[in-house]
Amino acid sequence: MSHGAQEFQASRPAQTRNRTDLIGKLLALTGWLNDVMMLMGGITLVLACLVLTYSVVVRYALKVPTDWQDETAIFLLVGATFLSASAIQARRGHIGIEALASLLSPSVNRFRLLMVDVLSFAFCAFFTWKSFTLFHEAWLDDQHSSSTWGPPLIIPYGLMAAGMALLTVQILLQALDGFLNPEDAA
Repeated sequence: MSHGAQEFQASRPAQTRNRTDLIGKLLALTGWLNDVMMLMGGITLVLACLVLTYSVVVRYALKVPTDWQDETAIFLLVGATFLSASAIQARRGHIGIEALASLLSPSVNRFRLLMVDVLSFAFCAFFTWKSFTLFHEAWLDDQHSSSTWGPPLIIPYGLMAAGMALLTVQILLQALDGFLNPEDAA
């Protein structure tokens, strides 16, 4: 395992490691899935860089027009962004004002984290539902991009829906863990 991967693994909250209860096992499973998604996200970012570099070289140095590279890069970036969102949330990297954590008592801070999780879950659950609605419509209507390349829109909508579903599950598990195991929170 590389140094960066070890550092990333070590950043996983202590309460999600070595747990034997159901929530702990589910958090461990999502932790493994998050690691896979982060690896895939890193690969897709490199691919997006290669696609855009290729585009610049071919269009400006060789004067050959391309019409696929912008959407390809956008699709790769959408995938990297949405599929890695759950891994970032697992480390509480999205929402939360950490400056307040040091000013609040542990019990108030646990309540703050729980409320952030509940509100985030509500928003992400709605966003997930709408993402799957977009994916379903794109699938049924065989929707394609309006560009000359015209890739199917199920690709970005599917990536968005999958990423939001993972994020929603992660937030739900964190909220349940905070509610059921308040001594481990904060």
